[in-house]
Amino acid sequence: MNKIYLVLLPFLLACSLPAADDLPPVGGVQNVVLLRHAEKEAGVPDPGLTAAGHARAEFIAGWLGDPERHIEAIWSSDYRRTRETAQPLADRLGLEVRLYDPRDLPGLAARLRNQEFNAVVIGHSNTTPELASLLCECEVPAMPETDYETFYRLFRTDDGFGLLAVDLLKTWVDRPAPPD
Repeated sequence: MNKIYLVLLPFLLACSLPAADDLPPVGGVQNVVLLRHAEKEAGVPDPGLTAAGHARAEFIAGWLGDPERHIEAIWSSDYRRTRETAQPLADRLGLEVRLYDPRDLPGLAARLRNQEFNAVVIGHSNTTPELASLLCECEVPAMPETDYETFYRLFRTDDGFGLLAVDLLKTWVDRPAPPD
């Protein structure tokens, strides 16, 4: 019986996540947005993005590329799928994509903690929740390999970072249909 609850937990959690447009305004508080790369090709070494993945990367660029969000840094692991997800946002904002080593998430967390500006980090299904956990110093559930919808917004508080998990699917209503 408990196994059923474990299977249903991600779906129940996703239903309770706010939509991206429900986020409080950025204001003067430092924000770090953590995203998993967009949909990737299957069965190839260092895969790039699928057509749906490129569409998602463009959506992310339009959404996070709003000048009122004051994004000043974009970080990506050095994999094709993460760089391809980050590049449209970097192009829109006129920024260079900074590379990080996904094997040194504590080092990246320290850099993000020591900066005073808003940043976006494009990672993977295993590294994104782990980095969120390091920044908020709280427990963050594992992200399923199939989850391209959840992202994390961390915001500076007096005691470190607070965390919001957000469902991108509730915001992106005109996304292309997945292939059959």
